[in-house]
Amino acid sequence: MKKIEAIIKPFKLEDVKDGLAELGITGMTVSEVKGYGRQQGHSELYRGAEYVVDFVPKIKLELVVSADEVDNVVNTIIENTKTGKIGDGKIFVSDIDKIVRIRTGETDENAI
Repeated sequence: MKKIEAIIKPFKLEDVKDGLAELGITGMTVSEVKGYGRQQGHSELYRGAEYVVDFVPKIKLELVVSADEVDNVVNTIIENTKTGKIGDGKIFVSDIDKIVRIRTGETDENAI
């Protein structure tokens, strides 16, 4: 089992959700986050005054899938988020040792 975390642009969320639904992925956690990478934030103008936005709003997706689904999920996220511009995001894949569904007590693959 693998955990996939993706940091994406907010306006790409629906595209990713639809793409994952086509793969049969039915569950994910979505969080609104802020951060920066190479883009180092940006400047904005408000009522004639310029100010720097250090942390850019992003969306963080978290989902757990079986190991054989990882490549398809990662490729679907890339296909639905890539603009070719700085700030497209990142994807992290890590191992999951154990999952327990609290309601039923099911574990591991049965709990996904």
